[in-house]
Amino acid sequence: MAGLKRLAGLRPVPADWYYRGVLTARSGAAGHLQLRYLGTAGFVLSDARRTVVLDPYLSRPGAMRSLAARLIPDTALIRRVIPHADEVLIGHAHHDHILDAPDLCLQTGARLIGSRSTMMVGHAAGLPDRQLRETAGNEDIACGDWSVHGLPSRHGRLMGRIPFPGDITAPPPWPPRMRHLRHGLVLNWIVRTGGLTVAHIDSADFINEQLDGHRCDVLCLCAIGRKARPHYVRDAVQRLRPRWVVPCHWDTMLTPLHAEPDQIPGVDLPGFMEEIRQAGAEPLLTPMLGDLYFPCQY
Repeated sequence: MAGLKRLAGLRPVPADWYYRGVLTARSGAAGHLQLRYLGTAGFVLSDARRTVVLDPYLSRPGAMRSLAARLIPDTALIRRVIPHADEVLIGHAHHDHILDAPDLCLQTGARLIGSRSTMMVGHAAGLPDRQLRETAGNEDIACGDWSVHGLPSRHGRLMGRIPFPGDITAPPPWPPRMRHLRHGLVLNWIVRTGGLTVAHIDSADFINEQLDGHRCDVLCLCAIGRKARPHYVRDAVQRLRPRWVVPCHWDTMLTPLHAEPDQIPGVDLPGFMEEIRQAGAEPLLTPMLGDLYFPCQY
């Protein structure tokens, strides 16, 4: 299997690439914001008051099932990994960003927040209206003591094309096939926790003007964007001015959640992290299900 992966251009991440500094320490976590990386573009943000989940994709069916069969969320796995959530934010409605979100909301009672396309997916999966919060972006949405703000964006291109473009205008079949989940409105998220602000860019492109006027302490940034868009890292970091950048969307999304992940072919993680440093921020590459603890005041 390892030989076949190498032939396909798949490479694991060397352990010494991962950040091993003090932000990973579990001791003294009270008064900190915990960030857990779920793989792909997924994160859990939590403190003693709130848990907000972004783009959860834990089920991760393999390549053949993803292409040829209906996509069925792994309910038990979702329950084990994310036992509690208050809100679930969706950046866009492709399967690797939204598939597990309705099930997570059904299990926890969390609100699903996102575009009209995201709402159609929620309806298809059986979520009641009280757990659905549509936004077109550019509004503050209260989440307990926290608030979230969606910034309209655009999806990156893959080999010159946007995969599964367009909107979802009616509830799709459920469980869906990959083609049923078009991206809809793309949103970047600004999550204000009271102590820290986290920005989440889940695709390989964005709109410069939408980022202008916003700042963050932590930026979750899609690693494949460096290859897809000129000056991707520089433009994001210079506009949002984060202290820390957590790379995401660097793994192939095809390996099981608890298996060793492979890098997406063509993603240069060392180069990505060096550009982050050159732009004036600190990169924090985190393993699957790895945790970072950020001091709420620094």
